[in-house]
Amino acid sequence: MCLPARLAAGYDIRPTIAVTQAHVILPEVIEALQSGRLKADGKYLTAGGAAMVTKVAVEPVWFLPEVAKRFGCSETDLRRVLFEETGGMYPELVTRSDLEVFLPPIGGLTAYIFGKPRDLANPEVELTARVHDECNGSDVFGSDICTCRPYLTHAIEECIQGAQRGGVGLVSYFRKEGRALGEVTKFLVYNARKRQVGGDTADQYFNRTECVAGVQDMRFQELMPDVLNWLGVRKIHRLVSMSNMKYDAITRAGIEVVERVNIPEGLIPADAQVEMDAKMAAGYFTPGAVPDAEELKKAKGRGLDA
Repeated sequence: MCLPARLAAGYDIRPTIAVTQAHVILPEVIEALQSGRLKADGKYLTAGGAAMVTKVAVEPVWFLPEVAKRFGCSETDLRRVLFEETGGMYPELVTRSDLEVFLPPIGGLTAYIFGKPRDLANPEVELTARVHDECNGSDVFGSDICTCRPYLTHAIEECIQGAQRGGVGLVSYFRKEGRALGEVTKFLVYNARKRQVGGDTADQYFNRTECVAGVQDMRFQELMPDVLNWLGVRKIHRLVSMSNMKYDAITRAGIEVVERVNIPEGLIPADAQVEMDAKMAAGYFTPGAVPDAEELKKAKGRGLDA
């Protein structure tokens, strides 16, 4: 059946992947260029501080038989739970067993590739990568209550340097705002933390979230490595992340991780130290080596105390 006939028959057909090339311009990258931490080469980074990237936008598509197999449940149970948890929005889940593909109502991702995309699948080429979950307040508006933007821009700098060394860089940016709880919940948690007796403390950090949302974290990382597998990634030489949840999901997917790159201490905003302490205590992170002199030099170059 041709496309017009399928559309006329009521099939829901839409694009789920698109690729383009672009420039990424960030104040932190420009400052790194001006301070000498980064060097313009005209290939990966312009003299004006624009990084050349390939951008891949991906919307999630689930092949239900395989997803059920990975979750260790029957396809019937998976369909029933999805139907119930979406408030019956998709009756076809339980009435049309012949339809095996489902477009879940969740945010997608954008992969930013620094260097040659084909090198992602070559384990001999050094790959610097970060899997980043969206934080609009920090990533876009520069809120200093968390480390999201500092870690993201630090990763981009590392990716540029990796590409310039002959490797390739990858930032996979997922729409999982506020630990997948959303910004309304996140702001309510911020207010609750600020009002609590004794001030904002690490020992009450996750309790405040649970009091507001009923859970501490709604992120689900098991399907996160799918985009890495789709891109052909088999080995990450430098994973710019301290998250055990992300690391465990990536390695369980059969991808080797050689080194984990922590955020330098000097890049942690003062108001975000509570978050870092709480996550450390809760086992979110596995601390790596103490940032070396070069990393701390970079942090100082950003105008932050090391």
